[in-house]
Amino acid sequence: LENTCDWLASPQHHLLTADAADYPPQLKNIASYPPLLFIAGNREILSSPQLAVVGSRDCSHYGREWGAYFTQALALSGLTITSGLALGIDGVAHRAALDVEGKTIAVLGSGLAALYPKRHTALASEIIAAGGALVSEFPLSTRPLPQHFPQRNRIISGLSAGVLVIEATLRSGSLVTARYALEQNREVYALPGALGNSGSEGVHWLIQQGALLVAHPNNILEEMNSNLNWLPFLATQPIYSSDNADVPLPFADVLANVGDEVTPVDVVAERAGQPVPAIVAKLLELELAGWIAAVPGGYVRLRRACHVRRINVLI
Repeated sequence: LENTCDWLASPQHHLLTADAADYPPQLKNIASYPPLLFIAGNREILSSPQLAVVGSRDCSHYGREWGAYFTQALALSGLTITSGLALGIDGVAHRAALDVEGKTIAVLGSGLAALYPKRHTALASEIIAAGGALVSEFPLSTRPLPQHFPQRNRIISGLSAGVLVIEATLRSGSLVTARYALEQNREVYALPGALGNSGSEGVHWLIQQGALLVAHPNNILEEMNSNLNWLPFLATQPIYSSDNADVPLPFADVLANVGDEVTPVDVVAERAGQPVPAIVAKLLELELAGWIAAVPGGYVRLRRACHVRRINVLI
């Protein structure tokens, strides 16, 4: 108790009870709202319009790039980005919001005096400095036990108007957050990924269950029926740019045989003169590096390398 009183002596530290006038109304509407919240930072931000962004801890290049793209756009629209400060997509989401001077909230699975993961200590400080907040229902010194993380996920979804899932395996904790969102009558949005990638399996399962497939941040804003800012400029700011020369180009011989039109896998294999299994593995790596995209029927090229030319074309 003495440690808690000392902690609360800081003007940036708060203990919010469920009967307080500024307890977030959207959180109090869920069945299992926490009776107490420890908050470091801006307590008022908890009542702002929020979107939760969650996903795999072991995310791919695809997940990082598209996760940052969506999060930055949604933060620029005026939404506060809420996530769990974990490694992977959580960290990507917090960082992306900060990079565009947006607001972000981190809900922890530990006490605020036992921040986890340690490597996100600096990120947590930046969140507070930028007008965001760290939140936990656990006493300050509570260690990050495994059972705490599914429990805190209900707060992530409860604070938010919806949950965007970016990469998740079928056993991912992100699916727990999505389940809580559905129970709380929140929207669930899912960013599709590559077939054959285990990080896409959970997202594709959510889409099969009725989650909204999103291809652009405005898909989310339309569904939320929001008065937030629209994002017409995004069409002129593609995530992949032909001028982005510092991204390594793997398997140039395979990329040369993927066109701007939909190119089936067997056609790429025939053109490149390589077996289909080898081509599939190389196409996946090209997709994760951002050079191509999987679409129904095959792949399309996202950007062009000037030193690549098609080889082994069979007429």
